[in-house]
Amino acid sequence: QGSQKELLNLTQQDYMNRIEELNQSLKDAWSSDQKVKALKIVIQCSKLLSDTTVIQFYPSKFVLITDILDTFGKLVYERILTMCVDNRVSLPDNFSPESVNDTAKETCLNWFFKIASIRELIPRFYVEAAILKCNKFLSKMGISECLPRLTSMIRGIGDPLVAVYARAYLCRVGMEVAPQLKESLNKNFFDFLLTFKQIHGDTVQNQLVVQCVEIPLYLTLYSPAIDWILQCIAYRAPEVLLTEMMERCKKLGNNALLLNSVMSAFRAEFIAARSMDFIGMIKECDESGFPKHLLFRSLGLNLALADPPENDRLQILNEAWKVITKLKNPQDYINCAEVWVEYTCRHFTKREVNTVLADVIKHMTPDRAFEDAYPQVITYIYDFSLLFSVEKFLPFLDMFQKESVRVEVCKCIMESFIKHQQESTKDPVILNALLHICKTMHDSVNALTLEDEKRMLAALINGFIKMVSFGRDFEQQLSFYVEARSMFCNLEPVLVQLIHSVNQLAMETRKVMKGNHSRKTAAFVRACVAFCFITIPSLSSIFTRLNLYLHSGQVALANQCLSQADAFFKAAVSLVPEVPKMISVDGKMRPSDAFLLEFLCNFFSTLLVVP
Repeated sequence: QGSQKELLNLTQQDYMNRIEELNQSLKDAWSSDQKVKALKIVIQCSKLLSDTTVIQFYPSKFVLITDILDTFGKLVYERILTMCVDNRVSLPDNFSPESVNDTAKETCLNWFFKIASIRELIPRFYVEAAILKCNKFLSKMGISECLPRLTSMIRGIGDPLVAVYARAYLCRVGMEVAPQLKESLNKNFFDFLLTFKQIHGDTVQNQLVVQCVEIPLYLTLYSPAIDWILQCIAYRAPEVLLTEMMERCKKLGNNALLLNSVMSAFRAEFIAARSMDFIGMIKECDESGFPKHLLFRSLGLNLALADPPENDRLQILNEAWKVITKLKNPQDYINCAEVWVEYTCRHFTKREVNTVLADVIKHMTPDRAFEDAYPQVITYIYDFSLLFSVEKFLPFLDMFQKESVRVEVCKCIMESFIKHQQESTKDPVILNALLHICKTMHDSVNALTLEDEKRMLAALINGFIKMVSFGRDFEQQLSFYVEARSMFCNLEPVLVQLIHSVNQLAMETRKVMKGNHSRKTAAFVRACVAFCFITIPSLSSIFTRLNLYLHSGQVALANQCLSQADAFFKAAVSLVPEVPKMISVDGKMRPSDAFLLEFLCNFFSTLLVVP
């Protein structure tokens, strides 16, 4: 029946498999109407929750076994509910005990009597808590009377770890069946605080010595249970209650474990408004049991969701960073730093951001994992002239050694630039930085790069090219396009965009000169036309080349560059015989006739006006 002896010598995975088998045995016993066998399985499983011989596994064991208890509670409740059906009419969701027939009530009482006769405290507590909802069949006050009694029963559990998980289970069941009954939740937490000193008692300390478990690791085993109890309490709780909880934690000597759970469970607005109080409590905490950097991380996570009072913001950053900068372990450092980078970017100027990034660079060497901090910088700094003038930003990017990560960072920056940059720019700081970033993306393209990835990178680079404008300085604009062509020659969509941009530049020059070029502008337009003429042959798609020859020829014609226009049209004519019968369109092979016909119609209509 799943006796404890069978489970004592198993590995963790075998243990989990065995528990799963017991869960299935419970369902099978129930479906074959062996209710007593089902109850025995549940009792045997509950007994395992008194065993802490492998203490690190206790939270996992709790989850596995309470899963079986939940299944049992559901089966019993549904069984009694089906007995309440009279004349094929089932009970409404909000039924009263008066509408339950005597047979169902008798069966329900029978279950409670069976459970009351279990000799051992822990299985008796857990099995009764599992069927707590069944009290609805007996009386209106059943659940509200049971919860305080079950809360008091937990006082009889000697091991503080076993007791806190029993409280977590009772709070969970209580929230499911009667969320309005908050009093028992608070009582559970206050009882836990009263017994918290047991952790430092001889019994627990001796057990830890035998199992070779350090106190910090042991304390982290409490976190899931305390977090859950506090989350239940904090749900829709008034400020007064949260303040009372905070005061009670203070009375315990600012225990770090409790403080961390309070910051994890309470509303971010509540924590942010009292940031300086929490920092004071963190500073007074004992470092030995629970590391302070985890407390500052928890505080930082709250400040990412809610803003602290304006006057306290700099002091909060200074206090937190004093602790973070002293961390020696790179993983601990970056786990904390990434949270506070976000806080710094949200509330401060580039001077503070630069200081924080400089500290990150100082702490991190290329072979260490710290690639999670960059989105926080980019998410909150939309002013790109500000971002790139942060002295340490590009050195920060250069630290990303792994190419895939570096490319992701670059994509992230470009997406943010295209999304948030409202107007075109010629700022040299931005241009140099973004050219460097686009070059990094372009250079990552190789023979194995997927077409979708190429399209995405090209779209980001094109978005940048479209945002660059030197106003009336057309020569500077052309120089920029020439430089871009040399940097991004492996991405065809970028070359196509550059050809269109240069053609547009030639037409803007014509517009400024109102169609009458001076010697200087005529030479400039010829330079634009030459740019297009030497770039088009490097494209692989034959119809892209044909259309660009035609388009560029029309631009040359409009700017009175007759010999150049002639060269474009001749190049197009010489290309027509090379058009294949079938071409690939959206991954499918299609006849090229229709495309060729469309091109020739446009081409001949242009030839009508050629002198």
